[in-house]
Amino acid sequence: MSDLAPHAERLAEVEQAFHSLPRRYLGARPGFDVTYQVRLCDLGHMWEVRCTSHGAVVRKGATRREPDVTISCDADTWMRLRAGELSGVEAFQQRLLGVRGNLDHAIGFEGLFRLAGGRPPLLKVHDVPVGRHRVSTLTMGEGSDVLLLHGLGGTRASMLETAATLSRRYRVHAPDLPGFGSSSKPAVAPYNARWFAAVIRGLLDELGIAEAHVVGNSMGGRVAIELGLSYPDRVRALGLLCPAIAWIRRGLHPIVRLLRPELGLLPHGFRRSVVAGHFWSFFHDRDAIDPAIGDLMVDEFQRIYHSAGARYAFLASARNIYLEAPFGDGGFYPRLAGLEAPALFVWGSHDPLVPAAFSRHIQRWLPNAKQLTIEGCGHVPQVERALQTSELLMRFFAEAELDRPLTRAEAA
Repeated sequence: MSDLAPHAERLAEVEQAFHSLPRRYLGARPGFDVTYQVRLCDLGHMWEVRCTSHGAVVRKGATRREPDVTISCDADTWMRLRAGELSGVEAFQQRLLGVRGNLDHAIGFEGLFRLAGGRPPLLKVHDVPVGRHRVSTLTMGEGSDVLLLHGLGGTRASMLETAATLSRRYRVHAPDLPGFGSSSKPAVAPYNARWFAAVIRGLLDELGIAEAHVVGNSMGGRVAIELGLSYPDRVRALGLLCPAIAWIRRGLHPIVRLLRPELGLLPHGFRRSVVAGHFWSFFHDRDAIDPAIGDLMVDEFQRIYHSAGARYAFLASARNIYLEAPFGDGGFYPRLAGLEAPALFVWGSHDPLVPAAFSRHIQRWLPNAKQLTIEGCGHVPQVERALQTSELLMRFFAEAELDRPLTRAEAA
């Protein structure tokens, strides 16, 4: 009996926490209807939490509907989440929590509920209207603002570990770029760096952010650079992770020009094995990547790519990245020379897409930029070398803040 008593007490605490969820529910947008299955493996029990625009319903036992998301953890982690001692993104980062199904809904789950005592959730996923567009954005943490921009074909999910670490010092915003993830996917958008930067500037306006540190990986790095070039007063410092800068050698240029993004509007897809092969090619040290995380990312790409708008955005963005002129009037590198914000370029020694040798072009055109190469790393350092990359970013941003002159308001 003594062994059973603690188990029974813990189960009773957990059940009480589940039963309180409907009272804590903050509501959802019209049409929202998502079923979560929560498995507490150490207790051997599961719960169904169905969230709609009308309310939340909790039921113990196997789900009556096919769950959109399955969340697995132990009872201690679940109670810490409900108490606000750590966020779901932090639990995911620490591998205390596993997810299957729609990752975006999983990320946003805790943002649907108040914490104990009526406190707001530690994070929220919110749809931010920017002109005619809707930009789905994860916000978490407190402090000065940091913006995280994902790469081509990805979503903010590739920035989750970075968001978890940086949110201990900063207020972090991780949007899905328009055309990707859960953001709107306009069929007539240009999907080039200047357009993305204009939308992100609008996002900063809507969030009431005067200026922010900006981190970008791959295509997101190119967008971050454009934000610094076009709107220098909005950027404090730039952390550029294997940014997709203009190619010098463009032997496939004539062929790429003939490729039409409109083909993405036609129904088609990729076999899972093809998507998985492409995903794993981004990394040099595959042992550094949790296979479960890899499976989740592959599933997420396949789910999103079913949308015609997502296919168009992917193809148009890829085409624009490759066709950007490196030199001449309006060329990338002459414009780069005018970048004012402090910039840190982080390269992967074994990046198959944007080789570390690109650093010599940065040295020529932007000699004051700081550059580092992570050994044994591929194209996505914030995933493959998550802790090292986050530490580099925090150190660089701290240095940039010390070197930045005070405004009149700050000095007063």
